[in-house]
Amino acid sequence: MPPGRPSRAAIHARLEEQVAELRARYGGLPSPEEAEGIWTDIWYQEAHHSTAIEGNTLVRRQVELLLKEGRLTGDKELREYLEVQGYADAAKWVYGQALAPGDWSSGALVSLPEVRHIHELMIGPAWKVAPHPLASDQEGPGQWRRHDIEPFGGGMEPPSWTEIQALMTDWTESVGELRSDPSVRLLNMDGGELRLPDKAPFAQRVARLHAAFERIHPFLDGNGRTGRLLTNLILIRLGYPPVIIQKRERSFYLAALDRADRGEPEQLGELFARAILDNLNRFILPAVAGPAKLVPLEALATTELKVASLRKAAERGTLRATRAPNGTWRSSRVWVDEYVARRWSRARKPESAVAAAQ
Repeated sequence: MPPGRPSRAAIHARLEEQVAELRARYGGLPSPEEAEGIWTDIWYQEAHHSTAIEGNTLVRRQVELLLKEGRLTGDKELREYLEVQGYADAAKWVYGQALAPGDWSSGALVSLPEVRHIHELMIGPAWKVAPHPLASDQEGPGQWRRHDIEPFGGGMEPPSWTEIQALMTDWTESVGELRSDPSVRLLNMDGGELRLPDKAPFAQRVARLHAAFERIHPFLDGNGRTGRLLTNLILIRLGYPPVIIQKRERSFYLAALDRADRGEPEQLGELFARAILDNLNRFILPAVAGPAKLVPLEALATTELKVASLRKAAERGTLRATRAPNGTWRSSRVWVDEYVARRWSRARKPESAVAAAQ
């Protein structure tokens, strides 16, 4: 572990503490009506990075112009623009459905019609111009695959297409256990069932479910993107910010998925926990807390003012901040602005003195 990098256990603990605080102090995740800008920024980020992981080459600026103004800039294939647009449409549906359930809600954490609808929204636009070459008439957007596929590079072989309906039914029921009884699991022993505590952190349980969906691979194409959208539907419905896997983390993410397929979900769980915390501190907390509320330093960092600089200033006492029992520092936007103003004033003093002498 690199020096100064929090341990895996510390990351999971910090996630639970900060989400509990989000609920207790700020009323949980804001609705799109309360914080349209927050969800729009997350929307741009997710549409760009999740499609880039699958090979889409649009850069962030092209994604923003496409989603904000409907402009197709650059000389990419039409399929690439439609991939981003389809993903963005599905992500917007996920955010709205998770925060304000409509007619689609059945009371389940995730339902099979929702799984299929997300896939249809996500892959439908690009499918019209570039359908999967092996697809039959019954394997289009929102439809389960109807033939078997080759094993993946790591050796994992998806199940037969004849098992998909039953496996996906079981998967949605497993997802529901996150809400109804997240602290236990059922184990077969001597022909019966034994109820034992599941001590895995929440983000790791979600990671296991994500990996399980990818192993089932229920659709002919678009399983990775659909799986990430479903993960965010689950997270937001349970009051957690969504996960965005950055495109620079692609190799780490795929390696973590491979390890999860072999029964080791810890690495993927940590990746999810860090990604949720990142969205919480970058987008959610700064908006819902207001300028005077104390929040973690991560929520106050900017491109010019890094977390490490804020932490050093807090430790020196030049930035007003408080330290929690777990060692994390908290400050406010007001205090950070005061610190920046003092630092700027000190930096300009020699110049002012020279001007006065002249």
